[in-house]
Amino acid sequence: MNQYDITVTVNGDKYKRTVAAHETLLQFIREDLMLTGTKDGCCEGECGACTVLLDGKPVNSCLVLAVETDGHDVLTVEGLEKNGELDPLQQAFLDVGAVQCGFCTPGMLLSAKALLNSNPHPSDEEIQTGMEGNLCRCTGYTRISEAIKLAADQMDPNDKAQ
Repeated sequence: MNQYDITVTVNGDKYKRTVAAHETLLQFIREDLMLTGTKDGCCEGECGACTVLLDGKPVNSCLVLAVETDGHDVLTVEGLEKNGELDPLQQAFLDVGAVQCGFCTPGMLLSAKALLNSNPHPSDEEIQTGMEGNLCRCTGYTRISEAIKLAADQMDPNDKAQ
């Protein structure tokens, strides 16, 4: 089995690890780093539950090999809070009741973070397009959209994810 040494920054912390050639970023995050907020949904890139930001762009971590992250920055849901304070998106999801079972929430939050980083005040249509890769089976999408709009109104323009 081929193994590779990687150095990757996750949530601002640098990690040096040896990973198997076939190990996904999802497996690396959950099993090697023990950051279990990123959810293992479909393992096929269909549901978005495993979405993380790779160099600021949303990716399905089930489709990215850990070795591909060598020298890059990854942001998981655990990295959203700062100094014990929830990110405005996390707070907005709570405030409008956009969380029900919570399984999709980490991926939703990170896709929304990427959307707001690139478009601080998206229209309803832009939110819908920006969230296309994330599925929710519980709440429907209206409250998730409302939370993104609320966060956009409250977000500090200097608070950009990596």
